[in-house]
Amino acid sequence: MLVASYRDPLGGTPLALAILPTDRIEPTPFQRDLSEAHHKRLADVIQRTGRFLDPVIVIPAPSGGFWTPNGRHRLAAMRRLGAKAISALVVPDAQVAWQILALNTEKAHNLRERSLEVIRIYRDLLAHQPGRKEGEFAFYLEEPALVTLGLCYERAPTFAGGAYHPILRRTDEFFEEPLRDALRRRERRAEALLDLDHEVSRIVAKLKERGLKSPYLRTFVVARINPLRWVRDRIPPSEQVLKTMRDRAARFDIETVRQEDLAGAVGPPEEQEE
Repeated sequence: MLVASYRDPLGGTPLALAILPTDRIEPTPFQRDLSEAHHKRLADVIQRTGRFLDPVIVIPAPSGGFWTPNGRHRLAAMRRLGAKAISALVVPDAQVAWQILALNTEKAHNLRERSLEVIRIYRDLLAHQPGRKEGEFAFYLEEPALVTLGLCYERAPTFAGGAYHPILRRTDEFFEEPLRDALRRRERRAEALLDLDHEVSRIVAKLKERGLKSPYLRTFVVARINPLRWVRDRIPPSEQVLKTMRDRAARFDIETVRQEDLAGAVGPPEEQEE
């Protein structure tokens, strides 16, 4: 049911306020996964106030109905409460969905969720605009490291991306080539990173067998084989850095590591890795 139509006071673009059936709205396929705890808390707040005061934003979905790029948890909360309809701000421009996710101040709070959201956006862009250069979408993809990490998390959900993110942030870049070609390069980069992590996991397991204990073992090993520790200028490309790290990992001397060496290690604790 259309409630009102108007032009946005800032840009003058057409918008509509409507009451839409909840079963006609779905989240965009490229945003973060639903948090059970978050949508349950929202449902409790909405129920306590007895009012739904924050309309979801929706765009027309390609196959009919609507997609919401920023209202997944509010939609789930209303469905949990048995609501059959929800207030929505209808935006006719589908591209706004990518923009909203890029600007969303309530971004996914951990690296795994952020990376998976970015790679899902990437695949949607690839489906609709495969010939455009990857670098043209830097605004929507936030940072190139998240694309590479997203591919890793797709293949290995328990991948310890936090240990490698600082290195990728310094070496990864957006490619100035079509998305369809850029994705193949990213997949090769992700394979190299997963291969490196396999070797790092082997080292961590050996250190634990020797009785060494620390929640930062993986971060410690990655720091030891990181060739960028003392580099300030002329950062090598990601492929070269990952290969150097893989070679150093293969030569890592486990016997030289002492428990006191781990005292200064910092980073994401292993049990808290995404």
